[in-house]
Amino acid sequence: MISITLPDGSVRQYEKGSTALDVAKSISEGLARNVLAAKVDDVVCDATLPIENDARLILLTWNDEDGKNTLWHSSAHLMAEALEFYYPGVRFWVGPPVENGFYYDVDMGEHSLSSDDFKKIEDKMIELARQNNPYIRKAISKAEAIAYFTEKNDPYKLDLLQGLEDGTITLYQQGNFTDLCRGPHVPNTGFIKAIKLTATAGAYWKGDEKNKMLTRIYGISFTKEKDLKEYLTLLEEAKKRDHRKLGKELELFAFSEKVGMGLPLWLPKGAALRERLVQFLQKAQVRIQMGRPIQPFA
Repeated sequence: MISITLPDGSVRQYEKGSTALDVAKSISEGLARNVLAAKVDDVVCDATLPIENDARLILLTWNDEDGKNTLWHSSAHLMAEALEFYYPGVRFWVGPPVENGFYYDVDMGEHSLSSDDFKKIEDKMIELARQNNPYIRKAISKAEAIAYFTEKNDPYKLDLLQGLEDGTITLYQQGNFTDLCRGPHVPNTGFIKAIKLTATAGAYWKGDEKNKMLTRIYGISFTKEKDLKEYLTLLEEAKKRDHRKLGKELELFAFSEKVGMGLPLWLPKGAALRERLVQFLQKAQVRIQMGRPIQPFA
């Protein structure tokens, strides 16, 4: 038996080799349905990874940053599977989670991709997600990994392998997609309920302008459809409040390609407002130095 210490300080006994999901299920089935990953002795890992020794355990859900990152990284793999379905022969560099979602750098080869293709990729991702395919972790030797990606004709993963030590290499497979990855991942694709691809951009391989330009595809995913709807609503509200849009509508400033698109040219209304703000700040600084309260801007 092993002792598992939970965040509240309580200690429970489990069979050696039990997983974080086993622990979650012993607490409640509802909790288990929301566990995306786990933190075992401060290391984020798969919730399905066997725990062999006494450990401190934190169950990670959508409410935890590490839980979100695990879902987003898993979604990058799901997107890669959808891309391979529509664009055979594409190759992948890295696909990490970011502040709001994930991206994957992709060598599209002979194919091209634009935002017009997002809808079919999103639909395919949802179709694959509903198959509830498990994310299967497999530890392999460096020689096996090199052989696998050589047969797949994937120079990007072979390059990554150069910096990895034998005994530390793992593959993850879900459905028909296999990737070189340290993880962690959510237990299965069914945790991914809603997806939105948001943008594409060019990205030099390894960030070096001497290297090939890859296609960086951004996206975001959620465990609930309503969360995606709320996110899209917030994006629309943010667009309405974009200073570039408001500045033009209110005739505060303009931009000129001849001067530089990053330099605002103040129009009469904008110049007057700017002057008032400067005067307000100057008066506020004086009042602070005198220990007097700041008067409201009007």
